[in-house]
Amino acid sequence: MADDGRNRVDATTLTGVSATMMWTLRNRAVEASRPDGTLADPLAVTLYETLDYPYEQFGKPSQSHALRARAFDEQIRAFLADRPGGTVVALGEGLQTGYWRIADPDVRWVSIDLPQVIALRKQLLPDEPNVTTLAQSALDRSWMDHVDTDRGVFVSAEGLLMYLPADASLSLIGDCARRFPGGRMVFDSVPKWFSRKTQKGMRIRGGYTVPPMPFHLSAGEAAELPARVPDIAFTREVMLPLGRGLWGSTTLRALSELPPLRNSRPTLTLCGFAG
Repeated sequence: MADDGRNRVDATTLTGVSATMMWTLRNRAVEASRPDGTLADPLAVTLYETLDYPYEQFGKPSQSHALRARAFDEQIRAFLADRPGGTVVALGEGLQTGYWRIADPDVRWVSIDLPQVIALRKQLLPDEPNVTTLAQSALDRSWMDHVDTDRGVFVSAEGLLMYLPADASLSLIGDCARRFPGGRMVFDSVPKWFSRKTQKGMRIRGGYTVPPMPFHLSAGEAAELPARVPDIAFTREVMLPLGRGLWGSTTLRALSELPPLRNSRPTLTLCGFAG
């Protein structure tokens, strides 16, 4: 990473869940910088090189967050293909750069995060007429009043819900389904065993302590959401794109689909809202 001591922006004051956006940014940027990278994200590379932060605490870079970003992008693109000019709501967006990767001139984008994070976004990212930025918690439902529903709504919650209490996550999913009939939502979740490890103070190689993740949802439990949450018409698991090395192994992918492994790994869920 280039570091000439000039034009750097201090991000070392970020703490708690907000600091996890630096982890995902680092992984996306490092992957995007590789000649054989699995994600095209030049803006993430620029952010990574601009922000002053002790990235080394996150240990060795992983493809995981780059592949997750691609999976979310694919779901958003599919939605916009069916609903041109639709609205994408990015809850807890952090320093994600999905708007620029999607590069759809007709999309309406609502970016929501805490004030400290939004201040960084406004300082570092281009001002876009199609992007509405709201400095507030995703749990403050007043953001829903700023969403144009005329051409359909897609809610993205990437790397967010696992950090919320279970009842808060399920309530948020249900409120989105009720408020945006006919819309879609995609979110990622962790399995129960991993949730328990984080709540005991899980440290990764590099010394970083992962914030507690109280909300857990397996692939099997996600499939049962239509029976648990009113106004959800269907759910479907979204698989990560194949990556490089072990991340590209079709054998490991097939094994992960077998019980009980299927319910012991992270999962991405697409929800379709009734109406």
